[in-house]
Amino acid sequence: MKHPDTLSSPLRYRAAACLDRMLLLLVLAGVALFILYPIVSVVATSLFRDGQFTLEYYQALFTEKNAGLIRNSLFVATLSSLGSVTLSFLIALNVYTLRGRSGSLIRSGLLLTMISPPFVSALAYIMLFGRRGIITHQLLGLSINPYGWHGVVILQIIGSISFATLMLLTAFDHLDARLILASRDLGASPGETLRHVILPLIRPALLSVLLMLFTMNLADFGTPIVIGGSFRVLATEAYLQVISSSNLGRASAISVMMVPAAAAAFYCYSRAMKQEERVRMDGRDSAVPTPYTPSRPIALLARGATVLFFAVMALKYGMILLSSLSNTASGTLTFTLKYWGDLPRSQWSSFGHSLVYSAVAAAGAAFLGILLSYFTTRRKLPGMRAVEFMASLPYIIPGTFFGLGYVAAFSHEPIYIRGTAGILILNMLFRQVSLTNKSANAHFATLNSNLEHAARDLGANRLQILFGVLFPILRSSFVTGFVSIFTSCMTSVGAVIFLISPGKNLASAELFQSIENGRYGVASVQAVLLILVTVGINLAFTAGSKRTKQRRKPYVFTA
Repeated sequence: MKHPDTLSSPLRYRAAACLDRMLLLLVLAGVALFILYPIVSVVATSLFRDGQFTLEYYQALFTEKNAGLIRNSLFVATLSSLGSVTLSFLIALNVYTLRGRSGSLIRSGLLLTMISPPFVSALAYIMLFGRRGIITHQLLGLSINPYGWHGVVILQIIGSISFATLMLLTAFDHLDARLILASRDLGASPGETLRHVILPLIRPALLSVLLMLFTMNLADFGTPIVIGGSFRVLATEAYLQVISSSNLGRASAISVMMVPAAAAAFYCYSRAMKQEERVRMDGRDSAVPTPYTPSRPIALLARGATVLFFAVMALKYGMILLSSLSNTASGTLTFTLKYWGDLPRSQWSSFGHSLVYSAVAAAGAAFLGILLSYFTTRRKLPGMRAVEFMASLPYIIPGTFFGLGYVAAFSHEPIYIRGTAGILILNMLFRQVSLTNKSANAHFATLNSNLEHAARDLGANRLQILFGVLFPILRSSFVTGFVSIFTSCMTSVGAVIFLISPGKNLASAELFQSIENGRYGVASVQAVLLILVTVGINLAFTAGSKRTKQRRKPYVFTA
C-alpha cells in the first residue's frame, strides 16, 4: 500500500497549479482593471460627450483665453526643470568626487529631504518671505509680494532637487572609471575630462531627468494654486474644472495633453538605464576609487550648491517647526501652543486613514510588484513584458491624469467605488507597483537559477519555490519597496485629491486645504505631525526589519 503522502501528492500539485494560475490572473486582472481601464477611460472622456465623438474639449484648449495658460505652463515648467537639473548636477558631481563618509551622509540627507509632505516648501516660503515674513518684514522691514511666477519656479526647483540628484547619482555611480583614467593619462585637464568624458556619458540620464521634471512641473497644480496668485497654468485649470465646475471632459483633455512629455521622459529614461546596464556588463569595478578630481572653480561651485541646498532645507524644516509653536501676529515672535489646540478633530481621523491606507497599499504594491517580476523575468511567460510596461504607466504619467482616470472609470457602473476607501487604496497601490517591480527585476538578475532547479529536483512545486525559496531571498526588495511606497502614499496628493470624500479624507489633502485657506499656523502643525509620523514609521520598520534579518535562521528547504 502506498504512503498517504504519496497518494496526496498529485492532488497537492493540482491545487498548487490552480493557485499559481490564480496568482497570475490576479496580476493580469489588476493591471487591466486598475491601470489600463482608468487610462482608457480618461482618454475616452476627453473624446466623447453624451456618447458622441467630439474634439471640442481639445479645441477649447487652444482658444485665446487658454493660450496664456499654455504659455505660462511651458514657461515655468521649462525654467524650473533647467534650474533643478543644473543644481542637481552640481550636487551629484560633488557627491561623486567626495572621499570617506561625506558622500554617504549627503545621500542619506537627500533621502531624508524626500520624506516631506506636499506644499511644505510653499508654507515655509510664505512664512519667511511673505508680506509679514520673518526675514522680509521682521528682519529687513520690507513688504514683498511672494506670489507670482517667480515663487512657483523657486518652489518647484527646491522640491525637485533631491529626486533629480538621486537619479543623477545612479548614472555617476556607473561611470566607467577606465575612460576617466584614460583621459587623465592622455593629459586632459579636469575641465576637458568633464566636458568630453563625463558629460557625454551621463547625457542620457540628464535628458531623462530633465524631461521627467518637466512633466512633473507641468502637472503640478498645488504650487501655482498656493503661491501663484493671479498666475495660472493648465494644471490648476484642470484641478479647478473638476473641483469647482465638475467638467471632467475638459480636465481630462488637459491631462491628456501632458502625456507626450511624460512619454518622451520615459523613453530617455529607458535609454539611460540601458546605457548603465551596458556599462555594468563592461565590467566596471565598483571597488576602484573615484579617479576624477574637478578643477578648483568647479569644486567650489559644486560644494557651494550642496551647502546652499541643505541650508535651505534646514531653514525650511526649522521654519515649519517654529511656525507651529509661535505667533507673529503682534509684530513680535511669541511662543504659543494655540495652533495645536486649533487642530481640527477630523485631522486625527485623516491621519488614521493615511496610515492604514498607505500601509495596505504599500504591502499590496510590494507583493504585486514581486509577483509581476517573477512571472516576467523568471517564468518568462509570453506577453508579460507588455503587462510589465502597462504596470509602469501610472509611474510615468502625471498623477492628475491617473487620479482623473479613477474618477472617470469608477464613478458609475459596473464598478462603482467612488467615495469609498477602496478607490483610494487601489489608486495608491497600482500607481506604485512599478517601483517594487524594477527592484525585484534587478534582484532576480543577480539570483542564480540553480537554487530553483535544486528545489524542483527535491519535489517542490511552483508555489513552494515562490514562497519558500524566492520570497525569503527577495525580502530586502519587499522591505525597500514597502518603505518607499508607504512614504510616497503618506505625502502625495496629486492623484488622490480627486478621490477623497467626506469621512474618507487624508492627512496630505487636509494640509493642502489648510494652506489654500490661509490657515498657516494649523498647516504648520499638520506638516510637523505628518513628517514625524512618516519618519517614525520609516525608522521603526527599517530597524525592525534589520533585527528580524539578524535573528533569522538560514532557510532549509524540505520537500
